Amino acid sequence: MASIHRVTLLAAALVLALAACQPAAAPEAATGPDAATGTDVAAATPAQVARPSRQYRIEEFVESTGVSGVSFSADETRLLFSSNKTGIWNAYTMPVAGGEWAPVTQSTTDNNYAVAYFPADDRVLVTRDQGGNELNHLYVIQADGTEKDLTPGDELKADFLGFTADGSAFHVISNERDPRYFDVYRYDAGSYERTRVYENTTGYEPGEISPDGKWLALAQATTTNNSDLFVLELASGKLTKVSEHEGEAQFSGEAFSPDGQWLYYTANDQGEFAQLRRVNLSTWQHEPVHSAEWDVVDAALSHKGTYLSVSTNVDGSTQLSVFETAGMKPVALPELPAGEIRNLRMSRSEARMAFYLNGDRQPNDLYVVENGGAPRQLTTSLNPAIDPADLVDSTVVRFKSFDGMDIPNILWKPHQATAQAPAPALVWVHGGPGGQTTRAHSATIQYLANHGYVVLGINNRGSSGYGKTFFAADDGKHGREPLWDTIEAKKYLQSLDYVDDDKIGIIGGSYGGYMTLAALAFKPGEFKVGVNIFGVSNWVRTLESIPPYWESYRQALYQEIGNPETQRDFLVETSPLFHADKINVPLMVLQGANDPRVIKPESDDIVAAVRKNEVPVEYVVFDDEGHGFSKKKNQIEGYGRILAFLDQHLLGIEPTPDPAAAPAAASTGDAAPAAEGAPAAE
Repeated sequence: MASIHRVTLLAAALVLALAACQPAAAPEAATGPDAATGTDVAAATPAQVARPSRQYRIEEFVESTGVSGVSFSADETRLLFSSNKTGIWNAYTMPVAGGEWAPVTQSTTDNNYAVAYFPADDRVLVTRDQGGNELNHLYVIQADGTEKDLTPGDELKADFLGFTADGSAFHVISNERDPRYFDVYRYDAGSYERTRVYENTTGYEPGEISPDGKWLALAQATTTNNSDLFVLELASGKLTKVSEHEGEAQFSGEAFSPDGQWLYYTANDQGEFAQLRRVNLSTWQHEPVHSAEWDVVDAALSHKGTYLSVSTNVDGSTQLSVFETAGMKPVALPELPAGEIRNLRMSRSEARMAFYLNGDRQPNDLYVVENGGAPRQLTTSLNPAIDPADLVDSTVVRFKSFDGMDIPNILWKPHQATAQAPAPALVWVHGGPGGQTTRAHSATIQYLANHGYVVLGINNRGSSGYGKTFFAADDGKHGREPLWDTIEAKKYLQSLDYVDDDKIGIIGGSYGGYMTLAALAFKPGEFKVGVNIFGVSNWVRTLESIPPYWESYRQALYQEIGNPETQRDFLVETSPLFHADKINVPLMVLQGANDPRVIKPESDDIVAAVRKNEVPVEYVVFDDEGHGFSKKKNQIEGYGRILAFLDQHLLGIEPTPDPAAAPAAASTGDAAPAAEGAPAAE
């Protein structure tokens, strides 16, 4: 199920103040001789320092602090957010003026993520699942620190929709009544008594709910390229379709206006890219709001509706625009060389605004602006032991694929890669299908680049962000045309004089893991190694074992990939497991034991099958993770083992045991015991 995003925005005076916002200063240069080169770093000028000045240990990359999500307290003096600074994600608060963090949750096992402050007091909402199983519950943390599960029960999944405009109630979706479908419940913000306001018996996907609680947006996907949008009047039960169109097009509800008169939505029925429009809920007349030569991917209104923010996916980067809602007068935003402004949140008074700044060399840092003043940086997330000048900036590159189609990519080139010293390279395949590799900070990729690996993040046909024709170009073709794009990506890398032609591997997570296995099975000999992070090996089993709450998307998935009831032979033909005897190069597989999307037997079976080929196979299983590995101890284990595997099998460097390191809990033997961890698929 697509996640529900809530993006609020800034007032004009606050936006203008952003002109003063500058990237965080680089850490002071280290003193003394560098361990790798012997150069006296303090004595060298920046031009004299060869980059990277040194290669950082995995622990140093993981030591950077992750921060995400933000909500203002009722009196607007504190911020609620999430961080993994202890190694596990927990919720924290801190003063808007800056200062010490106060923990809201202190879990040492399951990740807890901040949701929101209550609008009238200091209670907060958080969410967590169990070991990555994605069965999230919603919890309230009372002012005295006690916790209450607002969605108790077993085997259910719940999510927060939002508070009403006056803060007296909030809405939650839950599949407790029927595991296949999400109902909508209205909770009293004081007593937590609830009423089911929408019983879902038809498979619609609940989305935005109006601030007055009168209207609910519902989506219905018929294919991955075609969806409809409806508006339900909750009191009367009247359902109105607002997405009449011909051909295939995607519609998505974005935000209701505070006065309950308009629903803002995106749609790509009038061209290749999604535009922002709105529909009047009295007359059902539609109006254009904003369009670009790229997809509008998000829109949100401030609490009073004064301002509208629009995010656009511009060639793999997020471009934020802000408008005065009345008249759509643009409000200028400054250029920030450190990266992109993301996740804007505005206080209910519209006097304060918080946002994150993210860039290739800079993980998320939290900023706040008060009453038109200068932006204040509240976090410094990059480990101060890492010189950001040692990290690399990504670039957008394109190549022509086998049939002439332009394929966009994000390229990370190590500082040390030159024509005189060509470097090994990796084709990095994103998840999905239908995902996108974007320009953003990635600890995993920066770690690989710092250690000399060129990384090409391919956006093969079927990726989002490049128009609906490109997005649909992989339908029913998995294991073929999209895979063939990865072969052309390898050829593109071989055309670069700083890449070692004979040392190119492939890596990916989820669907990218499937593409890794497919490349090794269906195009043997093309890549020297493969790293599969919880990838599909058997489409028949994966499609038959999808979580029950994906029911509304089941037919769309079948149309995209194949129907196990009517196209079983095709799915067997395109599943690497049934062709594993062709895999003849070293393979690494990483898997979360609690993964509900790509279940552990997918990895168990491909490992067992490839081991019969007498090629090296390394298998790492993580007992406390699901579809994505988020705990720092696991990232240290996983990132480090991936690099060691690549160094050994691409570069021929035999691993050197670290006497200070604890023994790895994973095994490369016939069994598949649990390990300490693996990297997140970024």
